[in-house]
Amino acid sequence: MAQTLAMPLASSLSVVTSGGGVDVATAHLPRAVSFSKPTSPKYGGLSIRCVRVGGVEIPNNKRVEYSLQYIHGIGRVRARQILCDLSLENKLTKDLSDEELITLRDEVSKYMIEGDLKRFNRLAIERLREIRCYRGIRHELGLPCRGQHTKNNCRTLKGKKVAVAGKKKATR
Repeated sequence: MAQTLAMPLASSLSVVTSGGGVDVATAHLPRAVSFSKPTSPKYGGLSIRCVRVGGVEIPNNKRVEYSLQYIHGIGRVRARQILCDLSLENKLTKDLSDEELITLRDEVSKYMIEGDLKRFNRLAIERLREIRCYRGIRHELGLPCRGQHTKNNCRTLKGKKVAVAGKKKATR
Protein backbone atom coordinates (compact mmCIF):
# COMPACT_ATOMS: atom_id res chain seq x y z
CA MET A 1 0.00 0.00 0.00
CA ALA A 2 2.83 2.39 0.83
CA GLN A 3 4.35 1.80 -2.59
CA THR A 4 1.17 2.74 -4.43
CA LEU A 5 0.79 5.96 -2.44
CA ALA A 6 4.45 6.89 -2.99
CA MET A 7 4.11 6.57 -6.76
CA PRO A 8 4.38 9.91 -8.58
CA LEU A 9 1.16 11.14 -10.09
CA ALA A 10 0.91 12.56 -13.58
CA SER A 11 1.14 16.33 -13.77
CA SER A 12 -2.00 16.51 -15.90
CA LEU A 13 -4.04 14.76 -13.18
CA SER A 14 -6.39 17.18 -11.48
CA VAL A 15 -8.82 14.93 -9.53
CA VAL A 16 -8.33 11.33 -8.43
CA THR A 17 -11.43 9.43 -7.28
CA SER A 18 -11.82 5.94 -5.84
CA GLY A 19 -15.26 5.38 -7.34
CA GLY A 20 -16.06 3.59 -10.60
CA GLY A 21 -13.30 1.52 -12.19
CA VAL A 22 -10.57 0.00 -10.07
CA ASP A 23 -7.18 1.58 -10.66
CA VAL A 24 -3.91 0.65 -8.94
CA ALA A 25 -3.11 4.22 -7.91
CA THR A 26 -6.65 4.98 -6.70
CA ALA A 27 -7.77 1.64 -5.24
CA HIS A 28 -6.50 2.40 -1.75
CA LEU A 29 -7.58 6.05 -1.53
CA PRO A 30 -10.63 6.49 0.73
CA ARG A 31 -12.23 9.44 -1.10
CA ALA A 32 -11.55 12.06 -3.76
CA VAL A 33 -8.27 13.91 -3.54
CA SER A 34 -7.72 17.03 -5.60
CA PHE A 35 -4.36 18.29 -6.70
CA SER A 36 -4.00 21.89 -7.74
CA LYS A 37 -1.49 22.47 -10.49
CA PRO A 38 0.57 25.52 -9.47
CA THR A 39 1.71 27.95 -12.12
CA SER A 40 5.27 27.77 -10.83
CA PRO A 41 6.48 25.03 -8.48
CA LYS A 42 7.68 26.17 -5.07
CA TYR A 43 10.63 24.69 -3.22
CA GLY A 44 11.35 26.01 0.26
CA GLY A 45 9.46 29.26 -0.35
CA LEU A 46 11.24 29.94 -3.65
CA SER A 47 9.22 29.91 -6.83
CA ILE A 48 11.00 28.24 -9.72
CA ARG A 49 10.19 29.40 -13.25
CA CYS A 50 12.65 28.60 -15.98
CA VAL A 51 12.92 31.11 -18.77
CA ARG A 52 14.28 29.78 -22.06
CA VAL A 53 15.82 32.34 -24.37
CA GLY A 54 17.87 31.25 -27.36
CA GLY A 55 17.67 27.59 -26.36
CA VAL A 56 19.25 28.26 -22.94
CA GLU A 57 17.59 28.35 -19.54
CA ILE A 58 18.60 31.66 -18.06
CA PRO A 59 18.41 32.30 -14.29
CA ASN A 60 15.26 34.01 -13.14
CA ASN A 61 16.65 35.49 -9.93
CA LYS A 62 19.15 37.80 -11.66
CA ARG A 63 18.74 40.97 -13.66
CA VAL A 64 18.06 40.57 -17.38
CA GLU A 65 21.41 42.07 -18.38
CA TYR A 66 23.32 39.40 -16.44
CA SER A 67 20.91 36.58 -17.29
CA LEU A 68 21.42 37.15 -21.02
CA GLN A 69 25.16 36.67 -20.57
CA TYR A 70 24.53 32.97 -19.84
CA ILE A 71 23.89 32.56 -23.59
CA HIS A 72 27.03 31.72 -25.59
CA GLY A 73 27.66 34.65 -27.90
CA ILE A 74 26.08 37.37 -25.75
CA GLY A 75 28.41 39.36 -23.55
CA ARG A 76 28.00 42.46 -21.45
CA VAL A 77 27.95 44.93 -24.35
CA ARG A 78 25.50 42.96 -26.48
CA ALA A 79 23.18 42.36 -23.51
CA ARG A 80 23.06 46.10 -22.84
CA GLN A 81 22.50 46.75 -26.55
CA ILE A 82 19.55 44.34 -26.62
CA LEU A 83 17.97 46.00 -23.59
CA CYS A 84 18.51 49.44 -25.13
CA ASP A 85 17.02 48.38 -28.49
CA LEU A 86 13.92 46.99 -26.79
CA SER A 87 13.81 49.88 -24.28
CA LEU A 88 13.39 47.34 -21.47
CA GLU A 89 14.19 48.08 -17.86
CA ASN A 90 16.96 46.01 -16.33
CA LYS A 91 14.69 44.23 -13.86
CA LEU A 92 14.70 40.68 -12.54
CA THR A 93 14.06 38.03 -15.18
CA LYS A 94 11.15 36.54 -13.24
CA ASP A 95 9.41 39.94 -13.24
CA LEU A 96 9.26 40.14 -17.06
CA SER A 97 5.80 39.94 -18.58
CA ASP A 98 4.97 37.44 -21.32
CA GLU A 99 5.01 40.15 -24.01
CA GLU A 100 8.46 41.32 -22.89
CA LEU A 101 9.74 37.73 -22.96
CA ILE A 102 8.45 37.23 -26.50
CA THR A 103 10.09 40.43 -27.75
CA LEU A 104 13.32 39.49 -25.92
CA ARG A 105 13.36 36.05 -27.59
CA ASP A 106 12.75 37.63 -31.00
CA GLU A 107 15.59 40.13 -30.51
CA VAL A 108 18.04 37.46 -29.30
CA SER A 109 17.19 35.21 -32.26
CA LYS A 110 18.50 37.91 -34.64
CA TYR A 111 22.08 37.26 -33.46
CA MET A 112 24.35 34.30 -34.10
CA ILE A 113 24.39 32.46 -30.76
CA GLU A 114 24.99 29.04 -29.21
CA GLY A 115 25.31 26.20 -31.74
CA ASP A 116 25.42 28.40 -34.84
CA LEU A 117 28.27 30.48 -33.42
CA LYS A 118 30.23 27.41 -32.28
CA ARG A 119 29.78 25.80 -35.71
CA PHE A 120 30.88 29.00 -37.47
CA ASN A 121 34.08 29.18 -35.38
CA ARG A 122 34.84 25.47 -35.88
CA LEU A 123 34.43 25.78 -39.66
CA ALA A 124 36.67 28.86 -39.71
CA ILE A 125 39.45 26.95 -37.94
CA GLU A 126 38.98 23.95 -40.28
CA ARG A 127 39.34 26.29 -43.26
CA LEU A 128 42.60 27.65 -41.84
CA ARG A 129 43.90 24.09 -41.45
CA GLU A 130 42.91 23.14 -45.00
CA ILE A 131 44.71 26.06 -46.63
CA ARG A 132 47.78 25.30 -44.48
CA CYS A 133 48.35 28.87 -43.36
CA TYR A 134 50.45 29.72 -40.31
CA ARG A 135 47.45 30.04 -38.01
CA GLY A 136 46.03 26.73 -39.21
CA ILE A 137 49.31 24.93 -38.58
CA ARG A 138 49.56 26.46 -35.10
CA HIS A 139 46.01 25.22 -34.38
CA GLU A 140 46.99 21.71 -35.51
CA LEU A 141 50.10 21.71 -33.32
CA GLY A 142 48.16 23.05 -30.34
CA LEU A 143 50.32 26.16 -30.02
CA PRO A 144 49.30 29.82 -29.68
CA CYS A 145 48.67 31.50 -33.03
CA ARG A 146 48.62 35.17 -32.02
CA GLY A 147 52.34 35.79 -31.66
CA GLN A 148 52.92 34.86 -28.02
CA HIS A 149 56.33 33.56 -26.98
CA THR A 150 56.44 29.85 -26.20
CA LYS A 151 59.84 29.36 -24.54
CA ASN A 152 58.59 29.65 -20.97
CA ASN A 153 54.82 29.95 -20.99
CA CYS A 154 51.72 28.75 -22.94
CA ARG A 155 51.40 25.73 -20.67
CA THR A 156 47.62 25.70 -21.22
CA LEU A 157 48.02 24.83 -24.89
CA LYS A 158 51.19 22.73 -24.69
CA GLY A 159 50.06 20.66 -21.72
CA LYS A 160 52.04 19.68 -18.63
CA LYS A 161 55.83 19.81 -18.61
CA VAL A 162 57.52 16.61 -19.69
CA ALA A 163 60.81 15.85 -17.96
CA VAL A 164 63.61 15.15 -20.41
CA ALA A 165 66.69 13.25 -19.27
CA GLY A 166 69.69 15.54 -19.63
CA LYS A 167 73.39 14.83 -19.98
CA LYS A 168 75.29 14.07 -16.81
CA LYS A 169 78.09 16.47 -16.07
CA ALA A 170 81.50 14.96 -16.48
CA THR A 171 83.80 15.27 -13.47
CA ARG A 172 87.33 16.61 -13.99
